[in-house]
Amino acid sequence: MTKAYWIVRVSVWNEEQYPAYLEAARPAFEKFGARFLVRGGRYESMEGTSRARNVVVEFTDYATAVACYRSPEYEAAKSIRNANADTDFIIVEGAAV
Repeated sequence: MTKAYWIVRVSVWNEEQYPAYLEAARPAFEKFGARFLVRGGRYESMEGTSRARNVVVEFTDYATAVACYRSPEYEAAKSIRNANADTDFIIVEGAAV
């Protein structure tokens, strides 16, 4: 089974309220076994555009990654995120090894 990943680029414009998103998303992350591989940190944009925060979250498979995103738990968190940040968000299937 091939793993899948959320690849998320975020520009937070309301730093005071953004932690509420992280707290609201925690139940979805726990329910679907999300594993954070990248969560912020130093980066250098080599080509194209970038955002201030970069996140990579690993899931056991593509169906689980999509189910987490579409879950009622994450829907509630997403509305908080959207009220406080601009986001580029994709779900991608990993390489078969």
